[in-house]
Amino acid sequence: MSEAVTAPSATDAVVVPGYVPVIDFSGATSSDPARRAAVGAALDEACRTSGFFTVVGHGIDPTLMETAIDEVRTFFELPMAAKERYLAAKGDPTLRGLRVWHNQGAGYDLDTINLEGFVEDPDSQEYARARRPDICELFTMNRLGEPGVAEGAGLGEHFDVWSKPNVWPTEVETMRPAWLALYTELERFAQTTMRMFALGLGLAETHFDGIIDEHLTNLCANYYPAVHGEVGPEQFRKMPHTDSGTVTILYQDVRGLQVIDRRCGEWVDVPYVPGSYVVNIGDLMALWTNDRWVSTMHRVLVPPPADRSVPRISMPFFHQPNWNALIECLPTCRVDGEAPKHAPVLSGEYLEYKVMPLAA
Repeated sequence: MSEAVTAPSATDAVVVPGYVPVIDFSGATSSDPARRAAVGAALDEACRTSGFFTVVGHGIDPTLMETAIDEVRTFFELPMAAKERYLAAKGDPTLRGLRVWHNQGAGYDLDTINLEGFVEDPDSQEYARARRPDICELFTMNRLGEPGVAEGAGLGEHFDVWSKPNVWPTEVETMRPAWLALYTELERFAQTTMRMFALGLGLAETHFDGIIDEHLTNLCANYYPAVHGEVGPEQFRKMPHTDSGTVTILYQDVRGLQVIDRRCGEWVDVPYVPGSYVVNIGDLMALWTNDRWVSTMHRVLVPPPADRSVPRISMPFFHQPNWNALIECLPTCRVDGEAPKHAPVLSGEYLEYKVMPLAA
C-alpha cells in the first residue's frame, strides 16, 4: 500500500506566525515542488489577511543593499542647494530624481513649515485633513530610464515620457552602479514572488512571467531627516497610504513601519528583522484577484523624541507589470457565473493614474 501524500501546509514556510508573518523564502527556489507550494500557500494566507509579510531566506547579498543605502545617504546629506539640481520635474509621472516634502535645511523644524505647493493624495481623502506634509525626501529611478531599455517595453505613444533618462547625481559617481546591481537582484526576487503568488492562486507557476518581463518598476529611497520641535497627531514621516502596483519589496534600516489591523482597526508595528525584506501587495492585486487580496493602509510615524535626531532611510521596490499587461480577474478567483468586481485596465495606464497626484 502506498503512503498517503500530505498537501503542503502554509505553516511549513512560516517562521513566526502573526498578522504580518515572517516567512522563510528559501523554499521558493527549491527543486522540491512541495516546498514551493508551501511558500505559495503561506503567501495566499498572508495576502488574504493583512497583505503584508516579512521575508527571510531571500538569498539577496546584504552588501548590495548596504552599499546602495550608503551611496544614497551621501546624496541625501548634500546641501539642499546641491540636491535641487536633481529635482523631478513638476507634472512628470516618472518621478525620476528627487522629490521633497519638507522645508529646506539640516533636519526638519516643525515650527517653520511651508505648506505651499503641497498636494494631498486623492486616494486617501479620509486622511486629507488640515495637517503638515510628510517629513520625507524621495529619490527614484526606473529600468526604463537606462540607455536602450525602454525601446523593448512596448510603450507606444507613451515612449517619450517613460523613456526619460534616470537622474544620477554627479557628486556621487558610484551611486548608479550600486543601485543597478541591487535593482537586478530585486527583479529576481520580484519574479520569484510573483511565481509564488501564482501557486498560491492556483495558477501555473510561470503564469505571470510574460506579463512582467518588461516591467515598469521604480526603485526608490525614502529619506526621513532629523526632526526638531513638537509633533502633532497628524504628523507623519509617511502618511497612511496603499501602494499601487503588484507588490512592494521594502528594506528598512530600523523599525518604524506600521500597518492597519483590519480585524480591529488599530495600527500595529510591522515586525523588524535585521536583514529581512517587508513585502506587501499593491492595489493591482485586488483587480487581478477579484478582491481576494486587497492592499492595506500603512504609514511611518515620527519616532519618539529620543530617536528623532537620527535620520532614517528605507528602500522600496514598487513592482509594476509591463505597460500593455491587461489586468483583469484571474480565472481561479471567481466561480462560474460570478461577475468580476473590477473593469480590466492596462498596467501602464493604471500606473499613470496613480502617480500623477505625486507628480503635481
